[in-house]
Amino acid sequence: MELLRNAVRPYAWGSRTAIPELLGRPVPAPHPEAELWMGAHPGDPSHVIGPDGTERSLLELVDADPVTQLGEKCAKRWGGRLPFLLKILAAEEPLSMQAHPSAAQAAEGHAREEQLGIPRDAANRNYPDPTAKPELVCALTEFHALAGFRAPDRTVKLLKAIETPGLAKYTGLIEAQPDPSGLRALFTTWITLPQSALDSLLPEVLDSCVRHVQEHGEFAVECRTILELGEAHPRDAGVLAALLLNRLTLRAGEAIYLPAGNLHLYLHGTAVEILANSDNILRCGLTPKHVDVPELLRVVDFACGEMPVQCGDSGERVSVYRTDAPEFELSRVEWAAGQDDEISLDSAGPQILLCTAGDLLVTADDGEKVELRRGQSVWLPAADPPVHVRALGGERAQLFRATAGTCED
Repeated sequence: MELLRNAVRPYAWGSRTAIPELLGRPVPAPHPEAELWMGAHPGDPSHVIGPDGTERSLLELVDADPVTQLGEKCAKRWGGRLPFLLKILAAEEPLSMQAHPSAAQAAEGHAREEQLGIPRDAANRNYPDPTAKPELVCALTEFHALAGFRAPDRTVKLLKAIETPGLAKYTGLIEAQPDPSGLRALFTTWITLPQSALDSLLPEVLDSCVRHVQEHGEFAVECRTILELGEAHPRDAGVLAALLLNRLTLRAGEAIYLPAGNLHLYLHGTAVEILANSDNILRCGLTPKHVDVPELLRVVDFACGEMPVQCGDSGERVSVYRTDAPEFELSRVEWAAGQDDEISLDSAGPQILLCTAGDLLVTADDGEKVELRRGQSVWLPAADPPVHVRALGGERAQLFRATAGTCED
């Protein structure tokens, strides 16, 4: 059981306050800080801090002794890799619109690009690794996102509410076929429009969204989002694609699970994110990075309807966010002010514990103890004994626990 020193990723869309505040550093930071990574990702692994203050890469520890660190089943199932990455995500501005491949799609795409000789760090590389990338994001603050295709009848209603002469024929396209096939046809049409057609259609749509917001229309929230995206990316087909997605506002503790093929876009807010340890991303737009439309269309799932929002299956104090992802499981433990009862955590696999509020004491069955302050995290190898956690100081406390999913024999 050892404390972690974790890497901060300074992407341009990040917040200058959220992560520094969590870590107890001066606010605002000099530059945007977008993600705090906890895990053994080759690009920026965490470092474990030994009792004498020395540090060693978690990736090196796992590589040197995967059975001790991950457990025999997990090491066998994932080829000696820690299968998940835990993050704090702090979005001040919208990210790119994107989807992730299934395990089969990733394996096939990776093999194909390897055969073509595309360097793994090339800008046009879609599959730098052969693994899937499902993810779950749980809000720490109010968190805004677009995720999954809205039910077609609702999309028709939205498009009619902002209809313009140039938009009318596209409204008719989805109205005539209000199902996943109709969504695929409209989505494909929009993201392959010639730039000249986009330059004509987008200003019409944005002007109509302004009017709808001024009139306090039914889709004012959706229209504000389109205007925000249109201002940041004025000639991008992704602005039109955003009209097709569910607009979500998550409260603290609420989460969404994004399986393979789910088209999504994080807009604003701070969240805990857990995902498979993979870099495979197919971007749709709203980014200067590579967009491969044919490959995107192979991956995107056009199933439609309301996006499920989870609050976690609650036990006595522990809430578990259920998914079908074999790579990870996320749970949340809460202590109200004045509560200090002990919660026992047992696992046959690797764990990362992250404190997001208050102070915590983690005690192992062998007597080892670690105090976790807000923003700190600890690595628990599979070979470690069970631990018990309680709140310190009488204040509200919160713990997130990342574990590998169930590993079959």
